Amino acid sequence: MSSETSSNGSGPESGSERLRLGGMAFRNGLLIHGPTAWALAARGPGGEIEVASGPKPVFARGRLAKVPLVRGPLRLAEALAVVPLARLRLRSARLPFEDGAVLAATLASLAGSSALRRSRERSESASGGALREAAVALLGVLPAAAALRNHDLAAYHAVEHKAIAGYETGADPADVPKEHRRCGSNLIVPMLGLSIAAQMAVELASDEPGPVARGVATVVSVGAAVELFLYADRNPDAPLGRAVHGPGHEIQRLISTREPTAEQLEVGRAALAEILRVEAEAADST
Repeated sequence: MSSETSSNGSGPESGSERLRLGGMAFRNGLLIHGPTAWALAARGPGGEIEVASGPKPVFARGRLAKVPLVRGPLRLAEALAVVPLARLRLRSARLPFEDGAVLAATLASLAGSSALRRSRERSESASGGALREAAVALLGVLPAAAALRNHDLAAYHAVEHKAIAGYETGADPADVPKEHRRCGSNLIVPMLGLSIAAQMAVELASDEPGPVARGVATVVSVGAAVELFLYADRNPDAPLGRAVHGPGHEIQRLISTREPTAEQLEVGRAALAEILRVEAEAADST
């Protein structure tokens, strides 16, 4: 899961402005990305902590970075584009999906979704179509659920939250909760609901919706889910904010995180130190 944080307040260092940080748990480490760079720390085969970093791709530039429904998918694309770059730079790191069971779940999800879409009949009822789209959406979650069966991955997901929250508040990462209000888990329920609604709208508009129409619907639903995510971040106490954060918090508490060990937290501190170092160098150079 990826989480993103942003604030206009001061960071742990007096007088400094907090960076906008996001992250992704690896099976043996943590990736953190900032405004211009990424940093990855992982436990090597011999138990040592290995660190790598590099520049971050930027897709949301200029006006596009401010357009609702567009900025969300672009920001997510930036975060995803970092992953293969980091994995290639640090060969000892292991991605969440580098596992036979997870790959099998991914193939099963793709095959099941394709079969459900092919079974669509023009005469089916709206309720039947909604159930089918709900099944397709749930199948899309299957690979992530399989990956999170790995206890180390769930622990490093908590390390991500603790490292970023510790940076935000100036606290020791060991002392902050393993759940984070800005975790990508808060996107799951909005994205599922909006994906179902968008695909149903496409089917109502066309007897034979093609891949382009479905792709546009997917982008729109992702963009709308991110806008809900941002609204909830700005208005956590509003009814809609609580509705978004409630399920996400429970997903984190019960499924996607577990308390990390001191050794795993050490990896998180190394990733955080590296991203702050490279971002500071980038700021000095400009």
